[in-house]
Amino acid sequence: MDFGLSDEQQQLKEEVKRFADNEVRPNAQEYDREEKFPHDIVDEAAEMGLCGATIPIEYGGAGYGAVDSVLIAEELFAADPGIALSILATSFGTEAILEYGTEEQKEEYLEPVARGDAISGAAISEPDTGSDVSSVSTRAEKDGDEWVINGNKMWITNGSVGDFFVVLCKTDPDADGRYNGFSQIIVESDRDGFEADKITGKMGIRASDTAELILDDVRVPEENLVGTEGMGFLQQMQFFDETRTGVAAQGVGIAKGAARRALEYAQEREQFGRPIGDFQAIQHKLADMHTEAEAARNLTYKSAWSVDNADGQLTKLASMAKEFASRTAVKNANECVQIHGGSGFVDDFDAERFYRDAKITQIYEGTTEIQKMVIARELQGKGF
Repeated sequence: MDFGLSDEQQQLKEEVKRFADNEVRPNAQEYDREEKFPHDIVDEAAEMGLCGATIPIEYGGAGYGAVDSVLIAEELFAADPGIALSILATSFGTEAILEYGTEEQKEEYLEPVARGDAISGAAISEPDTGSDVSSVSTRAEKDGDEWVINGNKMWITNGSVGDFFVVLCKTDPDADGRYNGFSQIIVESDRDGFEADKITGKMGIRASDTAELILDDVRVPEENLVGTEGMGFLQQMQFFDETRTGVAAQGVGIAKGAARRALEYAQEREQFGRPIGDFQAIQHKLADMHTEAEAARNLTYKSAWSVDNADGQLTKLASMAKEFASRTAVKNANECVQIHGGSGFVDDFDAERFYRDAKITQIYEGTTEIQKMVIARELQGKGF
């Protein structure tokens, strides 16, 4: 087993860390407090090839693999989860276009995202539909050579800043089978009848834009259909292993960032005439934080390797990585606040923000409970 990074990967990791330390971390508090999207920082990240990093080179992207993208996410999220998500999610939804879209769609939609000239999104969840994706009620009906779309989408990343969205719709309500009759359709945000209502007051990742989308008789051309009509649900499920691995990387980054800040504070803060890091109670906390972050990292890297190598264990590993890394992120963020004491309860220090940011990793892209269901199902079917 080779646990080392290639020279190129090590260089990528170092470059992203420098960018994160110089551009992301110093501005994190401002964007969190004001709940605003960091357009300027995203533009700088695009120049480095960090937006749409996995988009192939022929469509203007960096062509990074899953392991590379995990390294990027880890370093960015260790600096600040809100800004990190704003950067990495600029290409959210393009996975479907890359896998199932026509050549014309790839050229029209992937290239602007890779250049940093456009922001995409995936519109799946609805006000009454979370984990049960097959209950999506947004309708798309054919009218001549156009689709007419009506419905609401909720908790949509990039909702009020995105240029286009891949929307999961019900196109055949009479289709046999719970998972048939859905389609994915590209909807540009400048279409008549499209409205985005920004969601504020989020507990965490406040720099990242989240909105409710309202689609009222939105008309798009029939060529905006992605892939095969009626197969949208099954197409969507193909990507959860990859996106859950990505969220696992977010958890690793948060766990590392919290552990790093806890160590820094323990070395600086003095009580009873010496740094609190000299006390065994604090030392044990730091040891646990760094150990569990390392365990989450290795599980996540293995899941990313499985993405790149189409390994048969991917579904199980992705859910394991997502569940464990997100749990570690929440635990480390909690311990980071504890080590900071009263200082960790105010936003003068990063500990408070990491505490709020960590929780979302246990919710989006499938809750912790859903991950355990997937793991159990895979064990029953394949075992270890």
